[in-house]
Amino acid sequence: MITRSILSLLICLILSFGIQAQHLSKVVPESVGLSSERLTRLTTKMQSYVDQKQLSGSVVLVARKGKIAYFETFGKQDIDNGTPMDEQTIFRIASQTKAIISTGILMLQEEGHLLTYESLGKYIPAFKETTVAVAKDDGTYDLVEAKRPITIQDLLTHTAGVGYGYGPAKNLWAKAGIQGWYFADRDEPILATVERMAELPFDAQPGEKFVYGYSTDILGALIEVISGMPLDEFIQTRILDPLGMKDTHFYLPKQKADRLATVYSSTENGIKKADSNNPMQNQGAYLDGPRKSFSGGAGLLSTAEDYAKFLQMMLNKGTYNGQRLISRKTVELMITDHLPKGISMGQPGSGFGLGFAVLKDLGARGALGTEGEFSWGGAYHSAYWVDPVEELVVVYFTQLIPARNIDDNFKLRALIYQAIVD
Repeated sequence: MITRSILSLLICLILSFGIQAQHLSKVVPESVGLSSERLTRLTTKMQSYVDQKQLSGSVVLVARKGKIAYFETFGKQDIDNGTPMDEQTIFRIASQTKAIISTGILMLQEEGHLLTYESLGKYIPAFKETTVAVAKDDGTYDLVEAKRPITIQDLLTHTAGVGYGYGPAKNLWAKAGIQGWYFADRDEPILATVERMAELPFDAQPGEKFVYGYSTDILGALIEVISGMPLDEFIQTRILDPLGMKDTHFYLPKQKADRLATVYSSTENGIKKADSNNPMQNQGAYLDGPRKSFSGGAGLLSTAEDYAKFLQMMLNKGTYNGQRLISRKTVELMITDHLPKGISMGQPGSGFGLGFAVLKDLGARGALGTEGEFSWGGAYHSAYWVDPVEELVVVYFTQLIPARNIDDNFKLRALIYQAIVD
C-alpha cells in the first residue's frame, strides 16, 4: 500500500522530471494563458512594418510557462531573392552574445576556477596596470594611472571603463586598429587583440561609470585562458550542445549560408540593402572571413528558437531539457542589479546584473513589463526579454542597421502583454 507521504513524493518527482525534461514545444496560446484573438493584433502590427517598408522581415517567438505560444515570421529574409523569412532563418545577434559569454564566466566560478571579484590581471597579466584618458575642455586628454585594477565583476557589469574605442583617446585606439564591435574580419585570435587593448587608455576609472564596450570580448579571452580551450569550443561543448542550440555559431557553416538573413538599413524612403562595402552590413566575414577571432561581445549567429532555449534555461533557474548548466543561486546572482549607487546604465528604471539589464522600477521605465525582468538586444535591432513573474520568454529577431523612425520594440511589448488573459 502506498502511503500518502510516498504518493506525495512520487508526484513531486514526476513534476520535477517534467520540468527538467522540458522542451519548447508549440501549444495553443490559451493553454498558457494567452489569447489567440488578442495575439492577432501583434501579427497585424508586425506585418505593417513590412508593408510600410520599415523592415525587410522579422521573427517573433513568445514562450510562456515553458511552451511556445506564438512563433510567427514576417516579410523576407532577402528581398532581392524573394526568400521568405523562416523560423529557421539565422541572424547576427551581435550583443546578445554577451549573456552567453557571461554565463560561461559564471560556470567557471562554479567550478572553482575564478571569483568574480578577482583582478583581471591575475589571469591576463597585461591588465595588471592600466591607464585612463581624462578628457579636457580643449578636446585633448590627460593620461592617468587607473586607481585600482579592473575586476572580472567590472567587466560583467560594464563598469570597467572599457568602451568601443571612441572615447577621449580614440586616436590611439584607431592607430591600434581596435574600434567598433565587429571582429569577424580580424585575422588575429581574440586574446591577442585583448592584450593589445590593455596597452591603450580606457574611458573611465574602474568601478566609477557604466561604459558599454569591449568588456565581454575581454571575458571571452578570459574564458580561453582559464579553460585552455578556444572560445568557440568552450561555448559549443559547455552551453550550445547541452541546450541543443544546433544553429548557433561564431562563423556560419557553408551549408547554412542560404539561411543567413540579409542586412538592411533605414532610410528616409524606407529600407535599402545595407552597404556591401561594410562587413557589418552584409553577409560579411561570418561566411568568408578568416574565422580566427571569436568575439564574446558581439560574434554569434543564431535562430530565434535556439536563443529561446538559452533564455528558457535562465528562466528555469539554470536547467533545460534535463541539463543543468548553472545553479539556481548563480542565476539569482546574474539577474540582480550590481551597479553601485550613483552609477546609471542609461535606461530609466533599470540596473545591470552579470550579463543582463534588470528592471527595477516599472513606473520609471513607463513601458509594459514586470519588475525583475531581464533583457538586452543587439546592434542589428534584435531584442529579447525574460519575465520571471509571468514565466515569459520573448525573442525578436530582425536585421536592420541603422534602425531609424521605427517604434517596433515598445509596440511589441504592449501587444504581447495585452494578450495575457489568465
